[in-house]
Amino acid sequence: MQIITRLPELFEDLDVVYLGSDKFDRRSATRYKVTRLRQERDVLLLAVDGMTDRNMAESLRGKFVMIPLRDALPLEEDEIYLFEIVGMSVYTDTDEYLGDVAEIMETGANDVYLLRGGNRGDVLIPDTDEVIQSIDRANRKIIITPLIGLLPGEVIDDDLEDEPDVDGDEA
Repeated sequence: MQIITRLPELFEDLDVVYLGSDKFDRRSATRYKVTRLRQERDVLLLAVDGMTDRNMAESLRGKFVMIPLRDALPLEEDEIYLFEIVGMSVYTDTDEYLGDVAEIMETGANDVYLLRGGNRGDVLIPDTDEVIQSIDRANRKIIITPLIGLLPGEVIDDDLEDEPDVDGDEA
């Protein structure tokens, strides 16, 4: 399995893994007992009970490996697991409901939340400090301050294009 955690040593004493097709939905996962585990460079070689040959193991290619929450890395005070964000309701700081987080896209620069179910249709929200104002884990609610032009259907003031530039020259 490909290692996507910054602490692969978390897997050293693992006795159970869950393999599923949706990394944010544990209902897609099947439980497997770990029989062997060793790291080779940037991958972990994992043997699970019931997988007796390469063809059987091939059927697991592309699955996400999940672990019980009790075995996960403890969070810092202001952190939240990504799987907890899926399904949360998102509102603007003016209390407009934008939808629920349907998917999280990991882009490298920052995560992007795909929202569905609001009046504006599908909305993409970047997970940046500038946009995300608060995440209320208990009430499953996220408050954002949308950047100009971020929300579908938003009218942007075109009058700014008619303004002369600072030195008075035409653009």
